[in-house]
Amino acid sequence: MAPERTRILIAGGGYVGMYTALRLQKKLRRELREKTVEIVVVDPRSYMTYQPFLPEAAAGSLEPRHVVVPLRRVLKRCEVLTGRVESVDHSRRVARIAPKRGAPYDLSYEVIVIASGSIARTLPIPGLAELGIGFKQVEEAIALRNQVLDKMDIATTITDHAARRSLLTFVFVGGGYAGIEALAELEDMANYATRYYPELSKGDLRFVLVEATDRILPEVGEDLGKYTVEELRKRRIDVRLNTRLESCVGGHIVLSDGEEFDAETLVWTAGVKANPMNTHTDLPVDDKGRLSCKADLRVEGIEGAWGAGDGSAVPDLTGPPGALCSPSAQHAVRQAKVLGDNIVRVLHGRTPSAYIHKHVGSVASLGLHKGVAQVYGIKLRGFPAWFMHRTYHVSRVPTLNRKIRVVLDWTLALFFSRDVVSLGSLQRPREEFSEATR
Repeated sequence: MAPERTRILIAGGGYVGMYTALRLQKKLRRELREKTVEIVVVDPRSYMTYQPFLPEAAAGSLEPRHVVVPLRRVLKRCEVLTGRVESVDHSRRVARIAPKRGAPYDLSYEVIVIASGSIARTLPIPGLAELGIGFKQVEEAIALRNQVLDKMDIATTITDHAARRSLLTFVFVGGGYAGIEALAELEDMANYATRYYPELSKGDLRFVLVEATDRILPEVGEDLGKYTVEELRKRRIDVRLNTRLESCVGGHIVLSDGEEFDAETLVWTAGVKANPMNTHTDLPVDDKGRLSCKADLRVEGIEGAWGAGDGSAVPDLTGPPGALCSPSAQHAVRQAKVLGDNIVRVLHGRTPSAYIHKHVGSVASLGLHKGVAQVYGIKLRGFPAWFMHRTYHVSRVPTLNRKIRVVLDWTLALFFSRDVVSLGSLQRPREEFSEATR
């Protein structure tokens, strides 16, 4: 049986954090009711973001609220703290919590789950911090959608050709899932929106993809990657392979192939890295800052500490010796369920089981009714791949509530035209009032 009182601290409320907490809620109902176990989830946001739907939220195919899951609503038997785990001293079983407001404080625990996930992997490129925008959170998706439409609005009001060209040039750096799906969905949306802008044509828009390697979407295979490049180029998207972003100071884009041009929008999706929080603990990490974990998701050589997801190096038992699980939602969700079960097993004096899951494949959307997929060795493209993308992800989005809302959004889209209104002013709610008080 569990000890007299066990506090389980979950550092992070993303895929791993939320799904682990859900599993523990289900498996430890009696202990939670009797208050012999306490589950505390700490995350800077009060919601979990289902990232595969961010491109559709950015393009207006989905309501942004429907791609996030409120933690307090689904984790009713847990305590949810909106803040950040700054550091962990596992030798003392104490974590340092930094709340949204107020001084940091120490929180003791018996068991900790490091589910801090990953952050954007950036490079010291001049101008990137000032111009770039990421694509990992729902607020970034909303801001990017507003920015694209705002730039189109402004472009209709000016006659300076160079300034207009800069406004209507959109640069995406990174040819992985996030970059390709965001680029494809937003290009699709922008082209659709031109029907409402008599002053603009599809030819006025310029979308540029910058990828440092010689291929995109490596997860779906070389042939589907080449197919994707061909399809993007057919849509007049400027795909630059084997090319790096050298500088973007003041919106002046300089590429390694010698090309230079101006752009007011730059989206950075060039990979992720483990959350730096991992290095502010006394737990073992590898050379990439990932938590060193065993196949049963316990931290290597440490009792009472667990890890999973993008920020953890978890052995892939279905791959060759030394292989690690890839940083994907597919692994994170499944690892979280095993992790929750294993914590319960250890609390009840049983042996934890190893995480074993063979990657079933990958799907990617390339805009409305377009996509690529490789699942169980079967390769699909076009509408069938797009349909599989939607079917798979709606089955994986957490809670029945969100599944229904997503399906309703898609159903309504069959009967009504796409929503292409910009709500950029939402980011400046006090602007008009402030001007009125002057």
